[in-house]
Amino acid sequence: MTQTPENTRETGFASNSLALFVATGAGAGYAPVAPGTFGSAVGVLLFPLIALFGPWLYLLTALALLSLGVWAADEAERIFERKDDGRIVIDEIVGQLLTYAPLVVFEVSVGLLWLVTGFVVFRGLDIWKPGPARWAERSFAGGAGVMLDDVIAGLMGAGVLLVLIGIFSG
Repeated sequence: MTQTPENTRETGFASNSLALFVATGAGAGYAPVAPGTFGSAVGVLLFPLIALFGPWLYLLTALALLSLGVWAADEAERIFERKDDGRIVIDEIVGQLLTYAPLVVFEVSVGLLWLVTGFVVFRGLDIWKPGPARWAERSFAGGAGVMLDDVIAGLMGAGVLLVLIGIFSG
């Protein structure tokens, strides 16, 4: 098919719409206050659904969302004309899911206490951005830069959650 201005615009619109849908966590990023917290809450809501798949598919789903998120965040930065715009929350969703990974991998009986603990741990690390997370945020541009600091915060959160599971469940 030959590209004309009309079908390029239509394709661009569809692509932009999908990118913004993913990047903003189905609109959670448009929350008037604390959009990152709302994005993490989307991760909390997705967790029980994705956890049903078992550990391997859970991790593959998180990896797929990470890949999709890099693309969507990159596109959203271009659309919003702003680096790491606050409306982009796919990074918080993926980071939250990574924080919860030990619950699935080690088949921990998930209750409200673990969900809240994982949420608070991840949000704290995401806001604080300790060493490696801050480095990733500063070292990568585009969608990778948006995503990687939260991926690192999520992996650190998974480590904290794993230690807490060991202390309180073992």
